[in-house]
Amino acid sequence: MGSTGSIGTQSLDIISRYPDRFTVEVLIAGNNIDLLIQQAHKFQPDSVVIANPDHYLQLKESLQNTNIKVYAGTEAIEQVVTASTVDVVIASIVGYSGVRPTIAAIKAGKKIALANKETLVVAGEIIGKLARESGSIIIPIDSEHSAIFQCLVGELGNPIEKITLTASGGPFLNLPEEMLRNVKPCDALKHPNWNMGCKVTIDSASLMNKGLEVIEAKWLFGLKPEEISVIIHPQSIIHSFVHFADGSVKAQLGIPDMRVPILYALSYPERLSSDLPRLVLNDCKSLTFSDPDLKKFRNLTLAYNAINQGGNMPCILNAANEMAVNAFLDEKIRFTQLPEVVEHTMETSLFSPSPDLDFLDVTDKNARETALRFINKLQNEK
Repeated sequence: MGSTGSIGTQSLDIISRYPDRFTVEVLIAGNNIDLLIQQAHKFQPDSVVIANPDHYLQLKESLQNTNIKVYAGTEAIEQVVTASTVDVVIASIVGYSGVRPTIAAIKAGKKIALANKETLVVAGEIIGKLARESGSIIIPIDSEHSAIFQCLVGELGNPIEKITLTASGGPFLNLPEEMLRNVKPCDALKHPNWNMGCKVTIDSASLMNKGLEVIEAKWLFGLKPEEISVIIHPQSIIHSFVHFADGSVKAQLGIPDMRVPILYALSYPERLSSDLPRLVLNDCKSLTFSDPDLKKFRNLTLAYNAINQGGNMPCILNAANEMAVNAFLDEKIRFTQLPEVVEHTMETSLFSPSPDLDFLDVTDKNARETALRFINKLQNEK
């Protein structure tokens, strides 16, 4: 799911390296019809789905000389991921739109290679219950959560004190706070270490990405918010730490290449040999660490506030942030106004302590409308 995005294309690169182990059964994309057609011809899946029905005819015509089944729309996505021939679902649709398809796959008991962090951010409690009922296994693809997952393998029953998620700090780590007001989308998209999609890259620059990862970690590993800390590590070599009750600390290291955690998620519990680039410690001149600047990057504090409040507040946070990021990319608001949009939406939206999935859909819709009104207000005040 999300085959044309950053994680999707890197996943297909990994799959192509192991033709004896993996085959592509279904390809799903949102709007990138041209790349989806190329991928379909190369990997010859059983089915392809384009979320935007406007592209259905073009997709159908482009694949008419193949045996590939062609579908369109969100309902089709939810149906194909439950097919009996599907063993693993790579969930890499960005944002809230990836939640219901991932839930459909979990209900069907599929192994989930999870890159869509919004699924657990928005509906972590619901997801956990469904996974336990269906027997679905969720393996995180995010480098930080993959690191924690790997550090916990073989530690079943051993108590942990906390985990530490590392953050690169993004492109503005050393930029004075007063200069953030004038940064442009092109500046924020220049991540120093990682090759990611636009939305995730902006989230990394604002530290919202780390905030979402904190919420995701709570549900993935059954932790309290105070048991999850964040540390700035600009080199992105150590991907995260686990602190155990006996005083030991385990860390997972590697070069900043998403194909490594993707391969691990697909092959788990095995580790397959690969020809991916290796980490050479002698090349690492220094590994540095510092606390995040919560005044400069307020989004991280807002994420902790959301997780502490619980209920539908993380859903509100996520919806407002998606709207704010889109507005920033369209140059409708300034970078420093990203947390303003999120905070305003959190303060003015209806709170529910125990929402079901339908209520979360309503929450997402209403929060987006609230955020949009505030964005328009900020535009008019320019």
